[in-house]
Amino acid sequence: MPISRRNFLRNSKNVLIGTLAFSNGAIALIAPSRAWSMPLNSLTSAEGETLLKVTRHIFPHDTLEDAVYALVVRDLDVASPLLPDGVRELNQLAGGNWAGLDETEQFRHVEAMAKTPFFEKIRSTAVVSLYNNELAFAHFGYEGAIGDGGYVNAGFDDLDWLPDPKPEDSGINPR
Repeated sequence: MPISRRNFLRNSKNVLIGTLAFSNGAIALIAPSRAWSMPLNSLTSAEGETLLKVTRHIFPHDTLEDAVYALVVRDLDVASPLLPDGVRELNQLAGGNWAGLDETEQFRHVEAMAKTPFFEKIRSTAVVSLYNNELAFAHFGYEGAIGDGGYVNAGFDDLDWLPDPKPEDSGINPR
């Protein structure tokens, strides 16, 4: 029985979905489409969305696409009561609906949980997951490892905002 993507997403309770805005152009070059979805195994869509927003508060980059933050949620999507319990606690602190608060209030509640295992789990996962993927590389302009040739022959000296050093201060040129 065929099922359309629209019906699948509408009927699925454990999918995190969004749209890329392509604000900086670099992500547009590697993203397969403007729409993205992230299937979740143990988290609900609401919990996934909350974790995405919490991650944005911990590592704020206004122009970084939600799809990059969704990769953190994917890595957090493990069968562990820590995250759903933390989301419930965050909602309780907020009077019921943390996600419905304005950003300043959301941040205040995230900050209040900064010493908890919930916060530390998100922070420690996000620091690796958020910055070690192709979408983040494209956004921040990281070109990747140069390889065995090193940076000497690949334009490491293309800094135009520093004056050229005197030859005697330059050190050994490996060329």
